Amino acid sequence: MTVSILDENYLAIAIIITVGYQLIFFIITYIVKFDKITDFGGSTNFILIALTTFFLHQTYYTRQIIVTCLVCIWAIRLGLFLLIRILKWGEDNRFDNIRTNFFKLLGFYAFQILWVWVVSLPVTFINSSNKNPNIDGFDIAGICLWAIGVCIEAIADVQKLVYKQDPTNHNHWCDKGLWKYSRHPNYFGEMMVWWGVFLLAVPILFEAKWVAILSPLFLMFLLLFLSGIPPLEKSMEQRFGQREDFRLYKTQTSPLIVMPRIVYKNIPHIIKVIFLFEFPFYNKSSDNSTPLTESNNNEHQKEEINNYGSA
Repeated sequence: MTVSILDENYLAIAIIITVGYQLIFFIITYIVKFDKITDFGGSTNFILIALTTFFLHQTYYTRQIIVTCLVCIWAIRLGLFLLIRILKWGEDNRFDNIRTNFFKLLGFYAFQILWVWVVSLPVTFINSSNKNPNIDGFDIAGICLWAIGVCIEAIADVQKLVYKQDPTNHNHWCDKGLWKYSRHPNYFGEMMVWWGVFLLAVPILFEAKWVAILSPLFLMFLLLFLSGIPPLEKSMEQRFGQREDFRLYKTQTSPLIVMPRIVYKNIPHIIKVIFLFEFPFYNKSSDNSTPLTESNNNEHQKEEINNYGSA
């Protein structure tokens, strides 16, 4: 029997669950000053929403089973990776200036709540829906998009982790594997994941439920303009901006979409800006580039930890 709580789409219960779950991590961070589980808490929150809405509705349609499994697989993989990486590399220096400031720290978690709730909209709507359209080619396309995205994200994460563990690479940026064809392939994979999930939601969307498109759009906004690519591009510019080989790498390598360098470097600049996300503020040269020592390499690793995902 379907259980209806507060609203038929489970939007209220999803936000209540998210607020409660994130407050647990906020308390741990503020009182215990242990912030290494922050991103793990963000990722696993998606699992909590997916499973809660799935079991509350009790219809267990094929679409609901598929999308719940896909979201849980993605979140488990990402959450474990981020947890293992930060335990290996050290403190999360996003909190260096806010760890003891109650309101600033609370603001960080408030933004994480918004991220989880908005990006989870497609799975929330699917799991609360009484519509059960057959799985068709459009859904298969969504599943394939998700699968390609999660593979790209996972492979890119492992490739960069292995690259950074080699001491001989400390004075260089990762340009091996998928990183040879994209400056941020992990973000490209994550965007593909959530566009795939949104495609699975399309057959059950109507009227106001089309707000679910905010899920992939909001994620893209965060990664392209806020907490994803911009700080990492700035960090690389500060370290390597005066190096000719780095400037060549940037002119030949797509900022996001994985593609061969021979193709990307011959595309007109205006096309790169409009369609391939090569925004001018990604390429501001720095006059204060500094050699990458062991000390500031550790800071660079922390910078990557801090700007992996959307929070």
